[in-house]
Amino acid sequence: MQTSVTATGGLERRLEVAVPAGEVAREVESRLKRISRTARLKGFRPGKAPYSVVRQQFGDQVHAEVVGDLMRSTFAEAVSQQQLKPATGPRIEPIALGPGGDLKYAAVFEVMPEVTVQPLDRIALERPAASITEADIDAMIESMRRQRPNFTPVERAARATDRVTVDYDGRIEGQPFQGGEGRDVTFVLGAGRVLDEIERAVAGAASPETRTVSVHYAQDHANKALAGRTAEFTVTVKKVEEQSLPELDEAFCRAYGVEEGSIETLRTEVRGSMQRELDDLVRNRLRAQVLDALYRDNPLEVPRSLVAENIEQLQLEVARRTGAREVSQLPPRESFEQSARRRVALSVILGEIVRTEGIALDRAKVEARIAELAAQHPNPEEARRAYHENAEALRQIESAVLEDQVLELTLSRAQITERPMSFKELTGFGAAQTT
Repeated sequence: MQTSVTATGGLERRLEVAVPAGEVAREVESRLKRISRTARLKGFRPGKAPYSVVRQQFGDQVHAEVVGDLMRSTFAEAVSQQQLKPATGPRIEPIALGPGGDLKYAAVFEVMPEVTVQPLDRIALERPAASITEADIDAMIESMRRQRPNFTPVERAARATDRVTVDYDGRIEGQPFQGGEGRDVTFVLGAGRVLDEIERAVAGAASPETRTVSVHYAQDHANKALAGRTAEFTVTVKKVEEQSLPELDEAFCRAYGVEEGSIETLRTEVRGSMQRELDDLVRNRLRAQVLDALYRDNPLEVPRSLVAENIEQLQLEVARRTGAREVSQLPPRESFEQSARRRVALSVILGEIVRTEGIALDRAKVEARIAELAAQHPNPEEARRAYHENAEALRQIESAVLEDQVLELTLSRAQITERPMSFKELTGFGAAQTT
């Protein structure tokens, strides 16, 4: 076998391979002889047809199969011989495939880039250092109270935070339309759960007052039957209820799973939950900084083919989140280009760290991650088996664990300084700082 490699620009390579005619002929003949031992041809007993008849009957088919198999096997051999690392499968360009001559073809593909990762101890990171105060816990419990408000009927006009119950009828050009009618519809004023126009119409109304409001639907409204049209709604207020926060008592504690009804136990559990959230946020902040630093400090050219594959993956992720069924409903491919390029580059960089540092996948951590995921299912043991039997799911878990191991190594070597912050500054929730 003869091979030659040409760089055709960037990471693309053109690998030409020539397999001697004799090798092709020997393989064709070997396969035809095996076929002749069992071939059932009209006019001959099984396995008794002359070789010349078998060749005439099966020769072209066997030659095509041999050519395909030899291209696959010789490509793998040629890549190893030339010490190339293909990024994706090749595009095969036939040069000479006919019987009687050398098999010649070209394989065009991109190779993985070479990268030398900058020393990890040069990375500078900032670790948020926050603690949870009693005031933060008070603020969290107050939020929990707001999540379970009490509502009491009142005989007055509706105002912000009141819960109202209404009936409404909508018409377009005097005719009712699908989805334009509602009975005993309940919502809290100011919560943004209904159309703004209806909220404004209800504000200041008391039961059993009726008000009329016009609603204009935008041209790009999801419901094409309503897009660009104006509907008139008649809204009747049937009930107004005033909101009040529940007492911080045993019943409230039990509603949040503290069966003994102890306020102190509730505060302890709330603190624990807040601490877990805080720890996760700190880890995520550090992880983001590490990935940013690795990407910034190790610029490299990445294979266009892998970028294209990642763009498709990102489009599929958007489609799953939004329910989009057509490509036209997705953002243009260009909008995913930068994210896809970053993902590919980081995959190469992390892979190089794994190789140079000799990091082996920690199976115990893989099992711990599977157990954590399985615990979220009704039948954890069944879910655990399913993860092990799903090759793609298992591969994703292993990849995530290996990435975590790289990040742990990086954090152990990086220069880390602490930045004091409040719980509210870090999480966006909690007590305001006082001076």
